[in-house]
Amino acid sequence: MKAIYDIPAPAKLNLFLHITGCRADGYHLLQSVFMLIDWCDTLHVELRADGQISRCDVGADSGVLLPDNDLTVRAAKALQQACGTSLGAHISLEKRIPSEAGMGGGSSDAASCLLALQRLWGVKLPRDELLSLALKLGADVPFFLSGGHAWVEGVGELITPITLPSADFLVVKPPQGLSTPAIFSSPSLKRDSETATIQSFAANNPAQIFGFGHNDLQPVAQALSPQIVQSIDWLAARQLKGRMTGSGSAVFAYVPNDGCDNVDAQVHPAGWKVRKCSNLQAHPLRDW
Repeated sequence: MKAIYDIPAPAKLNLFLHITGCRADGYHLLQSVFMLIDWCDTLHVELRADGQISRCDVGADSGVLLPDNDLTVRAAKALQQACGTSLGAHISLEKRIPSEAGMGGGSSDAASCLLALQRLWGVKLPRDELLSLALKLGADVPFFLSGGHAWVEGVGELITPITLPSADFLVVKPPQGLSTPAIFSSPSLKRDSETATIQSFAANNPAQIFGFGHNDLQPVAQALSPQIVQSIDWLAARQLKGRMTGSGSAVFAYVPNDGCDNVDAQVHPAGWKVRKCSNLQAHPLRDW
């Protein structure tokens, strides 16, 4: 095999995000449901016999050109070292998921890159070793290797697969991005949310599932970025209840019953990205 093309890397939305504590090493303990959606980046990987890892941008719909040593390159080098292979790869990345959005685009790219390169190189790490490698790359990377929606705890490493009903969402990304470290280091961040359970979450009907809990990062993020408030107000004007995903700045709203086709999403401020999305029932690379 000399190349694999059109490898999907889907975004995620955090249906809720509770911070339940903080470890002595500064890492925050969380509870969340991570949901895959059909807003995807696309990767292409080509074999290099010289052992080098290279990457280029294709399209760059996100408007941001990635650094040479982005997360996909670091993932490829980590896998190369872990497997002891002398092979290399050239990675082409079509970036559509917005950066600094809280949608996990970079982590998803890294996870899809790991799965694709295992095929390209003819190697396969044991599952626990692959997940350990992924966690060192970023807290969200293991989720994108899990194969579907998940209840996530700890610092992101405790992943329990769950099923979610099919649903539509309106996702809004204002131009301004946010620094995740700035949010987590804020003294006003709530760090003691009450612990929830999968049973309390799953016992609800669809409308309640997609409105369960809250995002503890949102108040801090809104203070840093008025555009988040504007995005939520824009959704409210369409009778939709918005919530920030991850550390923002993207927000989303569950669209009940008739679906997104009946929602006016054409008129929005310049520079905003507004997209109608559906959740995925499994990661496109689940069987990889």
